[in-house]
Amino acid sequence: MTTPLVTSTWLNTNFGDPNLIILDASLKENQSSLKTDLENLQIRNARFFDIKDTFSDTTNPLPNTLPSPEKFEFEAQKLGINKNSKIVIYDHLGIYSSPRAWWMLKTMGHENVAVLDGGLPDWIKEGFFIEEKKSNPTYTKGNFKAQFISAYVKNKEQILKNIQTEVALLIDARAENRFHGIGDEPRRGLRNGHIPGSINIPYTRLLQDGKFLSKEALLKILPLNEKPLFFTCGSGVTACIDLLAYELISKNPKSIYDGSWTEWGQLENLPIEK
Repeated sequence: MTTPLVTSTWLNTNFGDPNLIILDASLKENQSSLKTDLENLQIRNARFFDIKDTFSDTTNPLPNTLPSPEKFEFEAQKLGINKNSKIVIYDHLGIYSSPRAWWMLKTMGHENVAVLDGGLPDWIKEGFFIEEKKSNPTYTKGNFKAQFISAYVKNKEQILKNIQTEVALLIDARAENRFHGIGDEPRRGLRNGHIPGSINIPYTRLLQDGKFLSKEALLKILPLNEKPLFFTCGSGVTACIDLLAYELISKNPKSIYDGSWTEWGQLENLPIEK
């Protein structure tokens, strides 16, 4: 695949490819309070990519953080993913958690991966095959090998340093009210506001009807320069939506601050703005 985004028509046309693996990266719950009635349905033959409980570091008190490469490799092999797999990822909200799974696979060195634009709702709208989710399916073990790309991930120390150096542009994907510290954070115990020097591009501005805006529309919204791009949000999920939008229009180096506001907002020694 030559693009990070594919259509339902493309996926249906390539459905019979023996190297194709379809991953359902839907979250059971989300901090944006988005609802769906599709939680028990999946694209035919899809495999569940469990971001919350399997493909996260569950020993970390922060939610959704990357697991170790060894853990990721083990779980990816259990899903039957191979080195030569062509992977398409979707979620049942259209575009929400699927970019996170896409970024994780890219970070672990797998290049041949794309997100289904419009996700399960668009697939159903187009009239393509669906089925009820299966309980505890098993797959032939794959030969996936994780090759961790550390440049795709930033920690709080690197974000703190960037406040002084301004080497990279830091983009916050949260809603505007949260960015400006208006109202309570959805997670308890967090301060209100944003990381100094960051700019706010709510992920919702980049989507329409569960799909990414056109490249032309994205170019009108997303500021471009030569700097590397760092992305943050509440817990590292919707930041990946902004990152993928930029991937559609620019070649700037891109990284996710994996701790995001859940980490930054609880540490009193880190600076904030409102």
